[in-house]
Amino acid sequence: MRDSDTHVVTTRSEDGFTLVELVAVLAIMSALLAIAVGSYSAARGNAADASAKSNIQVAVPAFHAYFVDNGTYAGMTLPRLQTTYSRGVRNVTVVSARATTYCVRSTVEGRAWYKAGPSSSITKTRCR
Repeated sequence: MRDSDTHVVTTRSEDGFTLVELVAVLAIMSALLAIAVGSYSAARGNAADASAKSNIQVAVPAFHAYFVDNGTYAGMTLPRLQTTYSRGVRNVTVVSARATTYCVRSTVEGRAWYKAGPSSSITKTRCR
């Protein structure tokens, strides 16, 4: 056998990834992360809003009971509502309480909701 009859075939080993492949993967992962963070932030904000509104809804029956007992909303405070009417009244601030009206606020994670009572809805609009 002659030397020229022997062919040595070398295969090139391709271990690892090219720089272009790594950059492409990083770009895709960055896009997915941006979408996930945006969705998480929105969901967290919606949860905070729902919690703040729920705090007010839970407290409304105590406000009405206070009025029935006293004939006025004046003097209505969170400690008084909790001790006399409902221990479940939490995370609500009595902004004002007058003879026939009140204003309460609930803030969760910096998101404030208000109710100017007794007949208005729970809104983000400040009341006095």
